[in-house]
Amino acid sequence: MALDRITLSNLRNHAETRLQGTARFNLLVGENGAGKTNVLEAISLLAPGRGLRRAALPDIARAGGGGGFTVGASLTPGDGGEPVQLGTMVDPARPGRRRVRVNGAEASAVSLGEWLAIGWLTPAMDGIFMGPAGDRRRFVDRMALALDPLHARHASRYENVLRERNRLLGDEREPDPTWLDGIEAQMAKHGSALAQSRARLVGVLVETLASHPDEPFARPLLAILTESPFEEEALRVALRANRGRDRRAGRTLIGPHRDDLTVTMAGKDTPAASCSTGEQKAMLIAITLAHGELAARGRPGVMLLDEVAAHIDPVRREALFERLRETGAQVWMTGTELAPFAAIEAEAAVWRVSGGSLEKL
Repeated sequence: MALDRITLSNLRNHAETRLQGTARFNLLVGENGAGKTNVLEAISLLAPGRGLRRAALPDIARAGGGGGFTVGASLTPGDGGEPVQLGTMVDPARPGRRRVRVNGAEASAVSLGEWLAIGWLTPAMDGIFMGPAGDRRRFVDRMALALDPLHARHASRYENVLRERNRLLGDEREPDPTWLDGIEAQMAKHGSALAQSRARLVGVLVETLASHPDEPFARPLLAILTESPFEEEALRVALRANRGRDRRAGRTLIGPHRDDLTVTMAGKDTPAASCSTGEQKAMLIAITLAHGELAARGRPGVMLLDEVAAHIDPVRREALFERLRETGAQVWMTGTELAPFAAIEAEAAVWRVSGGSLEKL
């Protein structure tokens, strides 16, 4: 199955854009600022979550476009069956609320994950090994979501009850223990599911990466760093026991919101944060490829690679294309010129992007 007949209306610098006749490889070529990444962002909004830029909904709408936007696509089966119509939109009258439709019927954003597994790699992610732990948690959660659509629900509900517990702990008055019991029970339920989903993801990534060679992409070793129990009852008990310390700190000091992803370069036993920029990039690509391979099992997979091919050497570029073929996912890539894509140009659908308009080549 593949995405086709993709439409963007009033999104970023795209007034009305339509892409039709897609292929396994899809290339968006144009100058910086032409609107290439905006197309990738639109496609990323056909998955649960906030898309590859994590932008606020009003910021996605085109300036002067009324405050709303729409994205639509057909998920076309390879057997010639009826396509599935996916869409998401923001009504100008309610710019902070996102709506989702599947085959014309209202649906939840989480339900999009039942149809598609979408992953991406962007230049903004290059510093993920050097940045705060929260960036790596979001990276893990986004990958987990592509494999388990329910992950988003647990993450959202955990964050909601975490905020409520922190609010109560920060209040000058002593919190009602019974109320805290209820909140902590919900935190334990969703936090345990969240932590176990992350652990499963990292486990299958480790297995997949172990089957890959160390070259031409540096092979990373992954692990979740946590100080919190995974099991629901153990987490509930730990939260209750930690109330005094958490109240003094004014925030919750244990739970999956404190976890981190540790990455080490195989063969060198060097933390990713201490590796060269080129090694970090290679490990990030290796993780993305392994995840794309996993995500394409069972559901249609889509990989969005923003300005990736131009920033790696020809040997790694050729290996990247070959590995992308093996994943079975539909691939979307951007670049300022066609030259880096010469090896796949004949099998790709290509669009020239300029000023928010597309021309198929």
